[in-house]
Amino acid sequence: MMDKAEADSQVSLKMERSAAQRARDRAQAARWDLDIAVFLFAVLIIIIILLFQGIGTGIVAPVAIFGLTMVWLVGWRRGRQLYQRFYDEELFNLEQELKKTVRGAVKDTVEETIEEQVQKALRQRWK
Repeated sequence: MMDKAEADSQVSLKMERSAAQRARDRAQAARWDLDIAVFLFAVLIIIIILLFQGIGTGIVAPVAIFGLTMVWLVGWRRGRQLYQRFYDEELFNLEQELKKTVRGAVKDTVEETIEEQVQKALRQRWK
């Protein structure tokens, strides 16, 4: 039979895993925002302008690669920041949910105890 410390550590580990997965999903969805899309279109416009000006691919290709690399880095950095923020939020939400569950269980136990006491008192009265 597991003791209370082991059960608490398993619940804590499950909470952390759940929070991490939810945060990862939310960060993946929010990684590419409007700022990154605008930056990507700016890079595309610069590349098109350079090509129409007759500038060779030897210059346009590095500009394109640099622009795409910057878009990826900004998206990656933003995703990492969002992940940390979402992870903290999810962990807080799960802890609050656990506290509510524990509080509810304690309240039910107290109510059952009071109910049992009332039943005992009534039984003693009828005897």
